[in-house]
Amino acid sequence: MSTRAARRPIVTALVALALVGTTAACAPETTTHLLTGAAGMSSTTQESVQESAPQAPSGAAASGTATAAQDCGDGQPAVASLDPGGSPEVTSGSTMADIREQGFLRVGVSADTLLMGSRDPFTSDIEGFDIDVARQVAEAIFGDPDAIQYRVITSGDREAVLQDHQVDIVARAFTINCERWENIAFSAEYYHAGQKLLVPSTSDVASIDDLSGQRVCAPEGTTTLERLGEWEGVEAVPAATHTTCLVLFQQGAVDAITGDDTVLAGFAAQDPYAKVVGDPVSDEPYGVGVPADQPDMVRFVNGVLEDMVAGGQWEESYERWLGDALGPAPTAPEPVYGRTP
Repeated sequence: MSTRAARRPIVTALVALALVGTTAACAPETTTHLLTGAAGMSSTTQESVQESAPQAPSGAAASGTATAAQDCGDGQPAVASLDPGGSPEVTSGSTMADIREQGFLRVGVSADTLLMGSRDPFTSDIEGFDIDVARQVAEAIFGDPDAIQYRVITSGDREAVLQDHQVDIVARAFTINCERWENIAFSAEYYHAGQKLLVPSTSDVASIDDLSGQRVCAPEGTTTLERLGEWEGVEAVPAATHTTCLVLFQQGAVDAITGDDTVLAGFAAQDPYAKVVGDPVSDEPYGVGVPADQPDMVRFVNGVLEDMVAGGQWEESYERWLGDALGPAPTAPEPVYGRTP
């Protein structure tokens, strides 16, 4: 049996998983609010989640190479955020008080990025490292980590839903860079990823230098797809979601997938005929996205992240979701402050 033929049952399972996350067939949640991905649709509790159609990124959201040391022209690195100024508190008249009044935290997430944010096909719960971060924010506001209304979005949706105040935060493997700071705000870095490659386990490809003439997939609206244009001889194949890239890969429609190591680790966990290769070709510092006009929310989230690290929840979450694929927990990223609203 060929490698590609052996993959076919896995493809079927992945398509079924994608459908669970993108149709109204999913089972209703009982403790978590859900919201469909398309703007203007109902936000009724227990409503099924639907992945929205990809949108063009606003401004320069998908352009540029994001690195931890990227200078935004004001002497500050892209990862510089607002000092929390102490433990997170919900004060009268604050953004957090308004969120508490609405009864739940609205969070833009992925439902198909295994280990970071994906829907469990058996329980219908959305779970992963990013989801744990969102749950910590909800816990700090409500005393209840389940007081969340998830909105499943694509990578290309992330800035738009924040600019339009359709969500309160975005926790979706969101790389911090200077271009995005022009439109939204970010928390301090909570995870440091790097762009690598996923190839068949029988492939001789070991790095980007071996990709000439290869078809390489990446999701629309990402820095990853933009960077493919810099690789000579590579045929870039855009797709709506990470899961779509994996299905194309398993069908033989593309030769490789490029993306953050966190995402590729999830793919390798699903496909025994695939492997992650290469040294990181970029730095991808993840932050929580926040509307630009809510600096108090940025400070609050930064306080939550500090408490998450100090209390051991960050390491516990890493070990639960990423430890098997990426090894022992590294030191959590050191927050960088100094930015002003």
